Amino acid sequence: MSSDATAVRTPSVQTKLPNVGTTIFTVMSALATETGAVNLGQGFPDFECDPKLVQAVTDAMTRGLNQYPPMTGVPSLREAVASKVEALYGRRYDSGSEVTITAGATQAIITAILAVVRPGDEVIVLEPCYDSYVPNIELAGGTVVRVPLVPGTFRPDFDRIAAALTPRTRAILINSPHNPSATVWTREEMLRLQDLLAPTDVLLISDEVYEHMVFDGHRHQSAASFPGLAARAFIVSSFGKTFHVTGWKVGYVLAPAPLSAEFRKVHQFNVFTVNTPVQHGLAAYMARPEPYLELPAFYQRKRDLFRDGLRKTRLRMLPSEGSYFQCVDISAVSDLREDEFCLWLTREIGVAAIPLSAFYGGGFDQRVVRFCFAKRDETLQEALARLARL
Repeated sequence: MSSDATAVRTPSVQTKLPNVGTTIFTVMSALATETGAVNLGQGFPDFECDPKLVQAVTDAMTRGLNQYPPMTGVPSLREAVASKVEALYGRRYDSGSEVTITAGATQAIITAILAVVRPGDEVIVLEPCYDSYVPNIELAGGTVVRVPLVPGTFRPDFDRIAAALTPRTRAILINSPHNPSATVWTREEMLRLQDLLAPTDVLLISDEVYEHMVFDGHRHQSAASFPGLAARAFIVSSFGKTFHVTGWKVGYVLAPAPLSAEFRKVHQFNVFTVNTPVQHGLAAYMARPEPYLELPAFYQRKRDLFRDGLRKTRLRMLPSEGSYFQCVDISAVSDLREDEFCLWLTREIGVAAIPLSAFYGGGFDQRVVRFCFAKRDETLQEALARLARL
């Protein structure tokens, strides 16, 4: 008879993600808390959403809308999304068969990848890229093909993208406005991508979570606006980013009906469905388009405030065309690597940032770090006062 000591055992597991550890966002946020630094690292607002949105969700709860909604999402919210997309980008998606509500954009991306990528398929990612893309592809058994954006400008290099396309390429992931670089794809670049993919069967996953944060009078170029891209695309967006409620984790995916059908097969066994009263609240709140139509001006003012303060430091600003990020070149301030500089900046100056090298598989170091300016004015002013010491 075996003793308790030999009977109790945790079996060993061969990890599916051997290269994944604690993310840099978790590390830097924990260090910011520990040191009392102003956290401009992780990308989330430190201000409240519109009270009318909270009230709309509260009203839904009070009305008893607290049980499972349809697997694809509350019909009124799917219709609100379809109407918004048609008004902004000129393409009508059928709310019944081509719009799916998801548990945030990150879930939407992994679900799209699991739906279409099989072992041996290649998926192109453009680096630097959001940190979920590569693990998602690996979990699906796909092969990651890394293509760098042009260093310094972070624009797509179409010659390198074309060279990366093979008969095994199943999909390409793009992100505009771009996290982390804050660049925005132009109409000409979207047309070049459309021409490049036209003779292929390559699918497109277009991460457009910052779609309403484009500055200086420019327009977001959604894949929905380009028929040749829309016909092969899963387009992902985020209510959390748009309405300052990142913790609610609600997003959506647009895709042609055949692609949506495959997406939903995975979605129903992944999360099945998404928070019911929040969906009803969002649908009611979207009756007025002003909250998202006014978002570019809202964030451009914060961007300009932050950039005005950065001009008083030795940090060299890169363009910030969209999103709520600002990248800076640290070369005139320090000889440290990006990751070392961010640790030093947090501990010694009291401001947390994220190294751009964290968004590259090989840790490519360009002496550039990323700040998030989705913060209250007083938060930004405090951070700038500290950065003025540089």
